[in-house]
Amino acid sequence: MTFDFARFPALDGFPRAGLHHGPTPLVPAPRLGEALGIPRLLLKRDDVHPLGVGGNKLRKLDFHLGAALAEGVDTVITFGALQTNHGRQTAAACARLGLRCELVLTAAVPRSGEAYERSGNIPLDLLFGAGVHICATAEDAVAKHEELVADAAADGREVRSIPVGGSDPLGVLGYVDATRELALQLAELGVEQARIVGPHASGATAAGLALGTASLGSLDLDIACVSHPLDEATANLASLVGGAAQLLGLDLPKLDHVWMNDTTIGEGYGIPASGTWAALRLFGETEGVVLDPVYTGKAAAALVEWAAAGRYSRDETVVFVHTGGLPGLFGYAPEFMAAVRK
Repeated sequence: MTFDFARFPALDGFPRAGLHHGPTPLVPAPRLGEALGIPRLLLKRDDVHPLGVGGNKLRKLDFHLGAALAEGVDTVITFGALQTNHGRQTAAACARLGLRCELVLTAAVPRSGEAYERSGNIPLDLLFGAGVHICATAEDAVAKHEELVADAAADGREVRSIPVGGSDPLGVLGYVDATRELALQLAELGVEQARIVGPHASGATAAGLALGTASLGSLDLDIACVSHPLDEATANLASLVGGAAQLLGLDLPKLDHVWMNDTTIGEGYGIPASGTWAALRLFGETEGVVLDPVYTGKAAAALVEWAAAGRYSRDETVVFVHTGGLPGLFGYAPEFMAAVRK
């Protein structure tokens, strides 16, 4: 079997912001693979984009901010939890493009303390020039958004609001594009079939991978739920895939090649689960790769669990998609220090 690039949807009709800098690295992880019993393990390093400390949201923002520039927008508003990686990447991208950025952040995770409230992504948001508005509840966030929109209108500024995580059908296109990039890299290595492992949170990354792999063939997809339980994540994935397919003029694809699991979600979004810190240590000690305890750490814990259960054969190629999140790790400094001291 080979990848069917001829069936891949064209993305040229969508304006982009120029944030894409070329393929992110696809690198072997032999010591980690040996520890997990997956000899042919690769890491797709979407964490090493040179803008704003990297991360998966930049692929979505390339399309969202491309649309904003095409519309003549000068102000971007987006949302997230206090330690949102999406907010930090939006702020960095807006700084590069000369756009005003307003972040409406909600204290949605049951955490407090100096590290969580003043470290991690928060100082980077400010470093990149964003206005940071911290709200206690979702209702407060809605009111703050309305206030910011009204202020912009009074100043004669044009606004584009981007959803949490950049996760809507347009944002999905970022990881449709990434799937093609990954398949081209695999083909260069002589790999004709592989299994991708990645996280599901707000959903556009997983949906883009699902739609892209459905178009290419020869790629299976294992998704770890790191934010929403399995039933909610499954519905979210289907909705985003459907919306993006419609945007691209495609028939709704079957997702028989996609498998989702929520066994490493723990108590929910932003709360490290059993196995999260051990997975971070394993990646660090074997490959010198840094994960975070919110997204990549939970997906890595799932990879460890699934490998131990015998899900992966020794002769198949497995690709772990590293979606970034490094700054957020320091928002969990006390637990992080305790984990690495063990």
